[in-house]
Amino acid sequence: MKNSVGYFILFLLLLSACSKSPIQKTRFGKLPTGQAIDVFTLVNQHGMQAQVMTYGAALISLKTADNMGQITEITLGFDSLPDYLRHPMFGAVAGRYANRIANGTFNLENRTISLAKNNGSHHLHGGIIGFDKKVWSAEPQVTAEGQAVTLHYTSKDGEEGYPGNLRVSVTYTVTQNNSLKIKYAAETDKPTVLNLTNHAYFNLKDGGRSSILDHVIKINASNYTPSDNTLIPTGEIASVEASVFDLRKPSAIGEAMKQDEAQLLNARGFDHNFIIVGGNGLKYVATVFEPTTGRVMNVASTEPGVQFYTGNHLNNLRGRAGAVYQQHHGFCLETQHFPDSPNHPDFPSTVLRPGEKYESTTVFLFSVSGVKFE
Repeated sequence: MKNSVGYFILFLLLLSACSKSPIQKTRFGKLPTGQAIDVFTLVNQHGMQAQVMTYGAALISLKTADNMGQITEITLGFDSLPDYLRHPMFGAVAGRYANRIANGTFNLENRTISLAKNNGSHHLHGGIIGFDKKVWSAEPQVTAEGQAVTLHYTSKDGEEGYPGNLRVSVTYTVTQNNSLKIKYAAETDKPTVLNLTNHAYFNLKDGGRSSILDHVIKINASNYTPSDNTLIPTGEIASVEASVFDLRKPSAIGEAMKQDEAQLLNARGFDHNFIIVGGNGLKYVATVFEPTTGRVMNVASTEPGVQFYTGNHLNNLRGRAGAVYQQHHGFCLETQHFPDSPNHPDFPSTVLRPGEKYESTTVFLFSVSGVKFE
């Protein structure tokens, strides 16, 4: 009995030490301009680990336990800063406007706004030099929930064509219940549009060394927004009923993609916005299960939509530790407002005005099914 009490006290001491330990900061490299880029490593008492860098406010690594108790990588990424400069969207914050805006234009308060065009004739993920290519300042902190880092960036009036000076912050927290919590906040001095998300590629089996087609997914969506052949929403709110987009029951990604569906053929897989069931506040978005490792990822968000993307354009891309990322070696669940919302009055508004506060939260909660370790 005494030994049990002693072990329990030791556990509490170790837990306290872990939660209060300083957050590791390391130098990742320098930009061609000479500006230094740092990485912050966040951990919890279970060994879950996230790494966030100041370039693009990017999540460059996320490690969680499998059903054997092994803590290994579950995101796609690279070993060096130059690789991220060549492929900046991996794990980065997309903004000002994540996803597409048709023809790079929209009307805002009787004024035509023209944005940079970087996706054919369209605007994608904030433009040519979006938030994913900016250097953010960083403030590490230990919170009641766990280790965290808050990154800040001020987007100047006119940047990539957007009006208003926009002050943005993103906080990553690794919580003690094995979740990665991402909180976004922003304020502007002129009316503008804003749609922020994280563009991490996940592979719960092996971090991108093999296909994600055997992953099982469930998405809490009764409707989605069909798109044209340039992936711009048509404006329709379509039911998922009796279609390939009905992922309300668990389905292997590969099985869902086998269907002869024009929307999938055009995108070379899933690259679509699903409309999440539920009102305001944090709500259940999706679950992904990987059968080999037993890893389960549950996603919750305050956002009304999620872009489910199956890595359709990955092609012989050399990644972390010699891995080669091929088509469908990673998936994204980008919680967001809808693509091209500024041009669709019936979609939830993405307008942010002076005096208003933009706030958004997404939580990725990790567990294992069929646990084989004590």
